[in-house]
Amino acid sequence: MPTREDTAARLPPLLMLRAFEATGRTGSMRKGADDLGVSHTVVSRHVRNLESWMGRKLLTAGPRGVVLTDEGQILMASVTKAFRLIANTAGELRSARAGAILRIWCIPGLATRWLTPRLAVIEEILRGTDVVLRSTDSLPDFASGEADLAIGFGDFGTLAATGRPLLRPRMFPLASPQWLATHGTPASLADLPNWPLIHEESHRQWTDWFDAAGVGTGHRLHGPRLWDASLGLDAARASQGIALGSRILAAADLAAGRLVELFQTDIHLGGYYILTPAHSQGNPALDRLISWLGRELELAERG
Repeated sequence: MPTREDTAARLPPLLMLRAFEATGRTGSMRKGADDLGVSHTVVSRHVRNLESWMGRKLLTAGPRGVVLTDEGQILMASVTKAFRLIANTAGELRSARAGAILRIWCIPGLATRWLTPRLAVIEEILRGTDVVLRSTDSLPDFASGEADLAIGFGDFGTLAATGRPLLRPRMFPLASPQWLATHGTPASLADLPNWPLIHEESHRQWTDWFDAAGVGTGHRLHGPRLWDASLGLDAARASQGIALGSRILAAADLAAGRLVELFQTDIHLGGYYILTPAHSQGNPALDRLISWLGRELELAERG
């Protein structure tokens, strides 16, 4: 009879299998890396190591991503079935516990400025469940139980099968009254690219916003990059320039007069969405929470 050591010796390392499964499922090493919350380099290395361990070519690069070889399709079928079985079993065991824990991963701006002040309401909705909130722009690995629900921001057209759109907020320029009193106000939207702008991780959000507004920049945009929307609004409130924001994140600052909206625009760039594990479908408590999130975001957007 095979021993536990014999069985383990025939199994490739789990990290390699997770990287292979995510890549094969998404059709891209980069998307697979995003799904696992690691870098593209890490996933690529794990897949190469798995191919070396197997002595077989499992993936080939194509014009639209990666393609499974015949051997890769055989392995993918087994890995998918095994991961689904593990996830379903883990979900059943976790949901059977009394006093369960709900782990929420949420993008930083929404987590800090909107979700945190509503934790007491969430705990009331999920009575008897402890809420653990993590502020992060990474996606969790649901199969390993890192989270039970993730709130992200992006293009609804690329959502996973378990993704649910919530809201596409209106995005608009914001600045502090003190900064405007010192520097003046841009005369027009066409003039705005020449003013000090506050960016998130890259210049892309402002660039996309100008494209949607029909404004040509004519040059590479400049200004500090502060990684997330919450830091950008903090910088604008501290009179460091003009930031892009939404009513959902900036409602309190707008109401208190700490920030003011520039121009009247109606531009939407991406939206908030929910991701949940496949085994959580039909969970009444989770469905109540998701419905509440959608309603509250819509109310916040309307102001």
